[in-house]
Amino acid sequence: MARYIIRRMLTMLLTMLIVSVLVFAIVEIAPGNVARNILGAYATPEQEASMANQLGLTRPVHLRYLSWLFGSDWQAAAVIGLPLRQTVTAQGLVANSIQWWAVDENGDLAQWRVERGQLVKLVRQPDGATVRIPDERAWRTEADGQEVFWGVDTAGRAAKWVKGQGGTEYRYEYSGWIKSTDSPAEYIPISKGLFRGEAGLSLRYKAPVSEVIGRRIGNSFILAVLAILFSIPIAVSLGLIAGLNEGKLVDRVISVGGLVTAGSPDFATGILLIMVFALWLKVLPGATVLTTEDAIFRDPRLLVLPVLTASLVEIGYVLRITRASVVEVMNSAYVRTAILKGLSYRQVVVGHVLRNAMLAPITVIMLHINWFIGGLVVVESVFGYPGLGNFILNAALYKDVYAIEAGAMVLIVLAVGTQLVADIIYSLLNPRIRYA
Repeated sequence: MARYIIRRMLTMLLTMLIVSVLVFAIVEIAPGNVARNILGAYATPEQEASMANQLGLTRPVHLRYLSWLFGSDWQAAAVIGLPLRQTVTAQGLVANSIQWWAVDENGDLAQWRVERGQLVKLVRQPDGATVRIPDERAWRTEADGQEVFWGVDTAGRAAKWVKGQGGTEYRYEYSGWIKSTDSPAEYIPISKGLFRGEAGLSLRYKAPVSEVIGRRIGNSFILAVLAILFSIPIAVSLGLIAGLNEGKLVDRVISVGGLVTAGSPDFATGILLIMVFALWLKVLPGATVLTTEDAIFRDPRLLVLPVLTASLVEIGYVLRITRASVVEVMNSAYVRTAILKGLSYRQVVVGHVLRNAMLAPITVIMLHINWFIGGLVVVESVFGYPGLGNFILNAALYKDVYAIEAGAMVLIVLAVGTQLVADIIYSLLNPRIRYA
């Protein structure tokens, strides 16, 4: 078993690598323009080109893939010629503002900018302030005679300035458009990469993707756990009862009820529950508005309708899978043999039927864990619940590339991980199953 688990872990890493390539390629060829989404429909071509350059979208696609996966700090350090260091501070409305600096020969943290054609070095002080120092000697002459300088700009990007050929940079901030001259000609956005826990900066939320998606995963995890704890025991129990009473009235009632709940669309079920419990009875809130991080724990009623909506579909689906599996096992030869040997009905059900009939439902349940966490887009949209599915949907509509890619990687880890757990449970339920 240990060898099997290790082999599956290696397979999971290979699967994640293949999926990362596919996701990155799909995002690249998908229609839409990231720069235009950020700037709006009225941005000029010059502003759009400037934003694409600042985001590093003009770099070769293979370098952008490597930067997303393994980070770009090593690429930036190589062209700058100095080690880089990251600082995390509070800045404005952003709780954890990440800034990159170069570590100069004196051990100081430094950034650069060009003012009126002159290169200026900004040295960070212990209190976070910076001191301006002229740094004209830092220009380097290339083979074609151009004087260039690679450094870290004030936005925390590796930037290349060309002396006497300052570009024009457009930035869109809360106060409106800001145009600056003497801007770099080339940029490398600096990041640590997904493998080191930094999936980049969300273009939509203007915050690290790892922080934004972390909160959404937590919200979806709470919703998924509650829905699973509520739906799975009910579904398995009803499926077992229906399967053991095949063809009887109780079987028909349970089967029809399961078919209705499984066939009802999520949005229709959610709207119906809102109309009954929120608008008519007025006992539950119709929307899950999380004003604080602990809003769910302060008012658990916020989760009742989303959990119930997600559970009804799952109950119907797992119920029917369990029933079919139980009926199949009850008609098997070894069950008939156990009955002919004189075993009691209880012994046959517990010792033979239940253990073998649960193999198929476990597969479905494990696959649906991934759906519970990342696939409840409709449920989250109906109730305004800030979960992972809604996060990925908004990221796709906005073409927030780093958020899409991080969300896809989270889902593939869940999918492969839950199937590994399912295989382990198989071996515990059925001793004949062994993994070499």
